Amino acid sequence: MSTHPTKTCRACGGQKLSTVLDLGAMPLVNALPHHSTDEVPRFPLELFFCDDCTLLQIGETVPPGMMFSDYTYFSSYSETMVAHAHAVATRLMRERDLGPDSRVVELASNDGYLLQHYQSAGVPVLGIEPAANVAEVARQKGIATVSEFFGDDVAKRLAEEGYRADVLHANNVLAHVPDLKGFVRGIATLLKSDGIACIEVPHAVTMVDRNAFDTIYHEHLCYFSVTALRGLFERCGLELYAVEHVAVHGGSLRLFAALPFTRQVQQSVHDALAQEAEWGVRKLETYRAFAARVVQLRDEVRATVHELKARGQRIAAYGASAKGCVLMNYAGLSANDVDFVVDASPHKQGRFVPGTRVPISHPSRLLEEMPQHTLLFVWNIAEEVFRQQAEYRRRGGPFIVPGLTEKAA
Repeated sequence: MSTHPTKTCRACGGQKLSTVLDLGAMPLVNALPHHSTDEVPRFPLELFFCDDCTLLQIGETVPPGMMFSDYTYFSSYSETMVAHAHAVATRLMRERDLGPDSRVVELASNDGYLLQHYQSAGVPVLGIEPAANVAEVARQKGIATVSEFFGDDVAKRLAEEGYRADVLHANNVLAHVPDLKGFVRGIATLLKSDGIACIEVPHAVTMVDRNAFDTIYHEHLCYFSVTALRGLFERCGLELYAVEHVAVHGGSLRLFAALPFTRQVQQSVHDALAQEAEWGVRKLETYRAFAARVVQLRDEVRATVHELKARGQRIAAYGASAKGCVLMNYAGLSANDVDFVVDASPHKQGRFVPGTRVPISHPSRLLEEMPQHTLLFVWNIAEEVFRQQAEYRRRGGPFIVPGLTEKAA
């Protein structure tokens, strides 16, 4: 199955795309092989900047069916994500006075980790989740879930069937869709006249400031700023009226949008736009400097691991995550460098990190084998991992986090 390189901006259609960072040929991060000898396909992974609307985006589009039909990421295995979902659901039920006559829809609803909080409070819900295996888990929890790729056509059909939303959630999905404009138009179509969309995306500004290149992979086609999103929303029939910054995923935006002229645009939108302008959101130099830091960080990680292995030390990693896959492949790390990875999800255990031949095990293996060092790939939930691995740290097992070393307490 072939990929499709883009020649125009995914958000505005502009043709002024400038190369920022080339990560080389990368495997699909969540296509975990069942055997160490399984060959994995690789696809180009190059980051571009749109000079017209400021959107950061990758150039290659891998067909969604290759990535999401059988998915290995289940949100409910992250305590952090479940708690985050509970907090926003509780808040919006109170603020919007939601009840049995309301409806909440979530796009890319995963295993129901968010909608379960509304449903348990008696608010009708509908999940739209393209990964059939993940959608089935949600349905087993009693959460009505449609297994489809969302877009304007699906939105029109659901609206005609009476599924218009008082609240529509789209958490960490906007970056995944090839037809970005059709997806956002679909959100506008599915909202009730007074409905709101609550959309969360990792913040491109935070990604650049943190040198978080490990969040760049084929599933993430776009990397958003408020500046880029405001223009996209306006072109697709939505109005951005509030912006919040949340800590999840290492630093994300929570954006509230509605149909035009139904809400007063809050000061938070104006402040966010001004802050991004001062930061340099429209300057290519901002992103070229980021790319230079990424190369340096890659070299430092590679050198650290090779030095430890040269001393005969065993190295493990925590989190068979997309981030870990990107870091390992970009740094050229393999089973010769990392002995094993542990992950709490049983859907990943017994499989291998794509492109590396590194096996994935249950977290108990850390205590069983006590490797001298553990790379923390899921730095975005570091506190959760440190709490769960308190005994490993108590015995003197340190974590290595890209960019710094965390000594055991």
